[in-house]
Amino acid sequence: MQIVSLLPSATEIVYALGLGDCLAAVTHECDYPPAALNKPRITRSALPADLSTAEIDAAVREQIGGTHSLYNIDGTRLAAIAPDIILTQKLCAVCAVSYDTVLEAVGALPKRPCLVNLEPTTLAGVWATILQVGEVTGRIAEAAQLTDSLRARVSAVRDRAASAESRPRTVLLEWLDPLFCGGHWDPELVEIAGGFDGLGKMHKPSTQISWDSIREFAPEVLVVAQCGFGTARTLLDMAGFQERPGVWEIPAVQSGQVYVVNGSDYFSRPGPRLADSLEMLASLIHPALFGALRDDPAKTIRWDPQL
Repeated sequence: MQIVSLLPSATEIVYALGLGDCLAAVTHECDYPPAALNKPRITRSALPADLSTAEIDAAVREQIGGTHSLYNIDGTRLAAIAPDIILTQKLCAVCAVSYDTVLEAVGALPKRPCLVNLEPTTLAGVWATILQVGEVTGRIAEAAQLTDSLRARVSAVRDRAASAESRPRTVLLEWLDPLFCGGHWDPELVEIAGGFDGLGKMHKPSTQISWDSIREFAPEVLVVAQCGFGTARTLLDMAGFQERPGVWEIPAVQSGQVYVVNGSDYFSRPGPRLADSLEMLASLIHPALFGALRDDPAKTIRWDPQL
């Protein structure tokens, strides 16, 4: 069985189901588990490297507005692999290869592979995609066992968070310039972890929001999980954040409850590690209940505006 994964989250699911040896190629962004780094890369980004967040946003708007894909597929390599299964998505042309681009590449193949479309918008939907991959690959039992364990972890967080005396006002940002609130499953994670996200778009795409709306909401906890970025890059982008008017009036800033988290590895990827993302959030929102996170700059950093 030859599988091509066009999604980092799908790559994680394939490995979690014990099918790593069947992966014939992955995207340029697939970096987990570490074994995925040794797989052939079949995509590349059309965006120049080293752009600022504002420049990335402008380039994305231009590309999407012009119906261009942000990513390219190596058609020659795809033909050589002759995959049986391609894991892809229609949900977001910004996060992965557009579905039209996939169809174009597949149309040139002598044998049409099975296209598996994964596009969850909810936490339950993410677990359903694991079952979907398990069904198409013959790993139904393994997928059921994995999703059962993930649901159990979610339930454990939900039950403990229910005992909290309050639900702190929480904002999760998916982008800094311009500002984007959390969307799809991220506001759901905040809710389960015991926070109140008054700006996120539950089970809907993230949208641009104003700085004034954040000031008005006055979050007690602020989590920055930039889509596709780790903590080091996001920390650099926080330099502009602290220049915004009234930033020192935000309760989360005053109390030191502003966190930079690894959006690329966790919150942005609709795969098994969303359970880790939830547990991270719970520790940030209710450290007394869940225990403070141990220092791990690769996962989360408490933002110090003096740095």
